Amino acid sequence: MDWLYTFSGFVVGFVVGVTGVGGGSLMTPVLVLLFGVAPATAVGTDLLYAALTKMGGSWVHGRRGTVDWKVVRLLAVGSLPAALCSMILLHYLALDEKHLKSLITSVLSVALLLTAAAMLFKPYLEKIGKRQDGLIFELHAHHLTGATVMTGAVLGVLVTISSVGAGALGVVVLLFLYPRAPMSKIVGTDIAHAVPLTLVAGLGHAVLGTVDYGLLGSLLLGSLPGIYLGSHIGVKVPDRVLRPILASMLTIIGVKLMLH
Repeated sequence: MDWLYTFSGFVVGFVVGVTGVGGGSLMTPVLVLLFGVAPATAVGTDLLYAALTKMGGSWVHGRRGTVDWKVVRLLAVGSLPAALCSMILLHYLALDEKHLKSLITSVLSVALLLTAAAMLFKPYLEKIGKRQDGLIFELHAHHLTGATVMTGAVLGVLVTISSVGAGALGVVVLLFLYPRAPMSKIVGTDIAHAVPLTLVAGLGHAVLGTVDYGLLGSLLLGSLPGIYLGSHIGVKVPDRVLRPILASMLTIIGVKLMLH
């Protein structure tokens, strides 16, 4: 089974390298649907997996100057406490396996469908955001800080429970909040924020005992070369081809999880 996990890690890493979409939206459903891993363990393992793989991307973006660290801090002010509160609540509720599975698969399926929609309509949403040119938020500039913190809090809850949301959803919301920021900075900021969020949420799951370290090692063994290879190929594949294919995949997976 270990080599199958490694192969899955390679495939997901390759897709992430080509498309730039976070592995959570693919890895967690693969572990749950194909390998029958318990949803809580799949989410916990995937969160640490995401933290380790995105550290490299965050470092690269940081060196390129494509990270707005002020926005990262504002997002983290909302997301990290929200992640901790979500973990405490899960611990306090002490749900049995059946109810915990139901909660996680429900949140996961909704997060996947939202991610698919965000991916599919991202170009249109980006145009709307650029067209409004930040008018709403310039008129109420003092609300922008609060809106960014609130965005972080929502992402913190979503990511902690489902491991999905820090990628495409984060990018789309940031496009609306900061329409004048270049796309490279939006992506870099989103990736940089995902590192502490997934690390805190992943460590929380580790405390609860919902991380499989052997599985984590097998996934990383395949994903790191997969991401490297996919990143080199991704620049040659048009975004307009990849986006609808991946959005369709996520929609199918989301619906399947909803019926699972």
